[in-house]
Amino acid sequence: MIIVHHLNNSRSQRILWILEELGIQYEIKHYQRGKDQLAPKELRDVHPLGKSPVITDTERNEVVAESGVIIDYLIKYYGKGRGVPKPEDADADNFWKQFSEASIMPTLVMKLVFIIIPTQAPFFVRPIVNIITSQVQQRFTDPDVKRKTKFIADELEKRSKDGRAWFAGGDSSGEPTAADYQMLFPLEALTSGRVDTGIVPQSIKNWVEWVHARPAYRRAYEKGGPYDYAKL
Repeated sequence: MIIVHHLNNSRSQRILWILEELGIQYEIKHYQRGKDQLAPKELRDVHPLGKSPVITDTERNEVVAESGVIIDYLIKYYGKGRGVPKPEDADADNFWKQFSEASIMPTLVMKLVFIIIPTQAPFFVRPIVNIITSQVQQRFTDPDVKRKTKFIADELEKRSKDGRAWFAGGDSSGEPTAADYQMLFPLEALTSGRVDTGIVPQSIKNWVEWVHARPAYRRAYEKGGPYDYAKL
């Protein structure tokens, strides 16, 4: 039995998706963010980092943290061959797994931080803070988001003109691999309006809609509870 320690509006939503896709039996333990939008301290009782996603595998007596590690773990021990990229696409699968958290997510988080900072500043200095953060965004974060977003769209369109294709070509049955599970959250952030990044290429919007239409994703969405990065 897999227990998913699921935090609302977090990366753990993609863990529910892979569990549904692979047909793995699981239970959800729900956690809610506090007023500070941080995870509750109860998560530290599960894993010292106090973050989500975290899973407990009661059969193997393992506690596993970090999205990428969890996804690889589930494919390795419970996938039964599903979710494994074709040999010629293994490098692409690894690239997108790394890109999701090493490249695009840090940029999106930085963008979000600069959006939030002015709202938290004292009223009398808010105009100055607003000017500074706006300049930083215009000169650094916005061009970086635009460049990385274009790169994602271009790579998707190489596989399918409308973007409806798996990032690493899918497994031997044409189903998603780890690359797709990892890339879902940043692309949901781009398309949900939670982070204002300007115009998002249609191919990326198509990809997210394509995933959201999958029965497994819809089951995960219903079980996970309110999720601001998708509206089904």
